[in-house]
Amino acid sequence: MPPKLVIFDCDGVLVDSETVANRVLVANLARHGLAITIEDAERNFVGGTLQTAFEDLKAMGADLPDSWGMDYRTELHGKLREGVEPIPGVIAVLDRLDALGVPYCVASNGSDEKMAITLGQTGLWERFEGRRFSAKTVGVAKPDPGLFLAAAKGMGVAPADCVVVEDSASGATAARRAEMPCLGYVPKGDGGALLAQGARLFTDMALLPDLLGFADA
Repeated sequence: MPPKLVIFDCDGVLVDSETVANRVLVANLARHGLAITIEDAERNFVGGTLQTAFEDLKAMGADLPDSWGMDYRTELHGKLREGVEPIPGVIAVLDRLDALGVPYCVASNGSDEKMAITLGQTGLWERFEGRRFSAKTVGVAKPDPGLFLAAAKGMGVAPADCVVVEDSASGATAARRAEMPCLGYVPKGDGGALLAQGARLFTDMALLPDLLGFADA
């Protein structure tokens, strides 16, 4: 049965900001004595929180000051302001949902400030007015299910009637714990970590309406 609410992640699902974030992280860590690749960043830190990343990176040998999280956030936001694009095909998906009268929202581990930068460049900030849920505002972050549960409650929809669209294992874990089906967007085709959390994988946003059950609508 089609969902009564579609909950989108932000980075990597609505906007192509993960590429920028991973490049900034790799360059930043090189200055702090830790060499990692873009692939390492994608595998280990996409969908996580800065606090968790800070602790993990220290354990990996990075020489990070206590102010690292704030410093990195400032650096990242500066780069994001230089330009990000919506994920290919996602605007058409939102248009389709609007035409069908299907509600949707965004639930992100990123802050409202970060979403204002990324969504604001693409016209999506206004489109999600009143339908934005951030870990900072809600007070809980993925992989805890609380963020998705808060989004469902805020939109007046039962968790069982929601579908989550995610690109990270952290997000897929949160969806599983919230007992919400998860569609895992993996444009590069490497979604083993999401699959392990029960996500149904897809590689092209054009496929999403069909996967949501709106093929004939």
